[in-house]
Amino acid sequence: MRYRFLLLLGLPILIFSIGREAMAQTAKAELSNVKGEKVGSATLTQETNGVKITLEVSHLTPGEHAFHVHSVGKCEPPDFTSAGGHFNPYGKKHGHMNPEGAHAGDLPNVVIAEDGNGGGEVIVEGVTLGDGENSLSHPEGTSLVIHENADDEVTDPAGNAGPRVACGVIRKV
Repeated sequence: MRYRFLLLLGLPILIFSIGREAMAQTAKAELSNVKGEKVGSATLTQETNGVKITLEVSHLTPGEHAFHVHSVGKCEPPDFTSAGGHFNPYGKKHGHMNPEGAHAGDLPNVVIAEDGNGGGEVIVEGVTLGDGENSLSHPEGTSLVIHENADDEVTDPAGNAGPRVACGVIRKV
């Protein structure tokens, strides 16, 4: 009887441990510019309500720049069009101010300071690093892209954000 009691006590601990391990899923992206030079990195962490992206970049032009998750895990210079369009598993329109939006890959603009550095943190709701159609780790992969201009948050398909100036493939760690 004593042995059974210990097993029952161990079961909730085991379930809790499995749950914590699943929550600890992480991914990274190393961002490069069109010349192939590293300009930043992002860490992605699974949270209960989505994926947290922590971005740090340098050597970019000052001002606001669009920041998006793109649907393909390829970053081929010089224009990074290999990254495909925005990650959009739910078939929405572009932009947080668009009544038919937003893409799952539509993120807030990133602000680059006068010294060329910038970054921030955002939780992307409705996506996961686990399995499913909303996974940032699907077989074709996904990428993070920074554009030359700010995203206007409404114009489909990319917010008039201009050329892609930095890109990094999201890889689970």
